[in-house]
Amino acid sequence: MDPVSHFDINRYLGTWYELARIDHHFEKNLIQVAARYQLNADGSISVLNRGFDARKQEWRKAEGKAHFLGPSNVAALKVSFFGPFYGGYNVVSLDDEYQTSLVIGGSLDYFWLLSRQKSIPEEQLHSLLLKAQSFGVDLSRVIRVPQ
Repeated sequence: MDPVSHFDINRYLGTWYELARIDHHFEKNLIQVAARYQLNADGSISVLNRGFDARKQEWRKAEGKAHFLGPSNVAALKVSFFGPFYGGYNVVSLDDEYQTSLVIGGSLDYFWLLSRQKSIPEEQLHSLLLKAQSFGVDLSRVIRVPQ
């Protein structure tokens, strides 16, 4: 599983909607999840994740910062929301138009299917999930995220 090469961070910046993920405590019960990426003057990337907690009926957000692990044309980053603790953020699939993205964390326990749109055709979603499975993602653990 190699991160995307020939990555253009300027095309990746902006808002992405979470259509599917492997659920974890920090996103538990969240729907309508979106992530916004902005480039900082120092070359780091600010990350704002926002989602609606369906149980508590309130919006939650988390602000973080990401850095490239190597050259900026390779989509391997580390991201931190909790001080000095960083996790992996590897874009392993990205369409040519930068409209859909498959992201795997530091291990296959972390997976997100992102889109520029709040929904995509079911057959496209299914195809992307099969691609994620080919990278080793356990689809039995993946949940769909209502937008």
